[in-house]
Amino acid sequence: TTNRPGARFGPEAIRSASIALRPYNPTQDAQVFGRLSVADLGDVPVTPGNAQRTVSQIAEHLEPIVRSGARTLCLGGDHLVVLGELRAYAAVHGPLGLVLLDAHADVWDVYVGERYYHGSPFRRALEEGLLDPGRSLLAGMRGSLYAPEDVAMPTDLGFEVISCDELVALDYDEYGARVRERIGEGPLFLSFDIDVLDPAFAPGTGTPEAGGLSTREALGYLRALRGLRFSGYDVVEVSPPYDGPGQPTAVAAANVAFELLTLDVLAG
Repeated sequence: TTNRPGARFGPEAIRSASIALRPYNPTQDAQVFGRLSVADLGDVPVTPGNAQRTVSQIAEHLEPIVRSGARTLCLGGDHLVVLGELRAYAAVHGPLGLVLLDAHADVWDVYVGERYYHGSPFRRALEEGLLDPGRSLLAGMRGSLYAPEDVAMPTDLGFEVISCDELVALDYDEYGARVRERIGEGPLFLSFDIDVLDPAFAPGTGTPEAGGLSTREALGYLRALRGLRFSGYDVVEVSPPYDGPGQPTAVAAANVAFELLTLDVLAG
């Protein structure tokens, strides 16, 4: 990671926080584990220090699971892990539409000489033909950038972007309508970077940005996607060494994961 390390400990922290969750989602009237057959398949083997090899390992590990007809909810890990996930899904379904909630668009090219890092996965995915930018919507972007042209970078690549300020001006149904208008028909992937939340709610992340969503708002925007069928999901960028007392970031991530499973139930 380019800023604060520790995302490798995220999956363990999210699992631990999830112990407090119960199987029924009353807001959505969904018996999540009564409707879904859920299995924790453990950690994907990775190669520390070798980002490209790690991405390949993720793809190789997930592709047979995707081909079996199962859908995955992956827990990161920094955001580069999504490139391996998208490789696996695109190998089975073809290019995917993307719904992203994140403080950053993650479409940088090269950083300190590295092309494969957590700020570049969606640019690499475009180059590999894994994503359809015309069916993708990125929301929650905020924070400082290097230059004015950085603001237009994701739209120049074909993505639709809703900044965080624009997002909070939309009610939940308006956001849901924007997503539905954009995505059209075809396979979809939903990626949730915990740094879309304000650091007051999620301090334990590698690249925190002030002025983000509350946990209530984030859950509301996710619930506005009810009825959509996603091929896969992830929750990334939880960094436990920077979490606060009571592990609010891990708790938030576990609840986001529960909402994503709920979306899967409600998609039918």
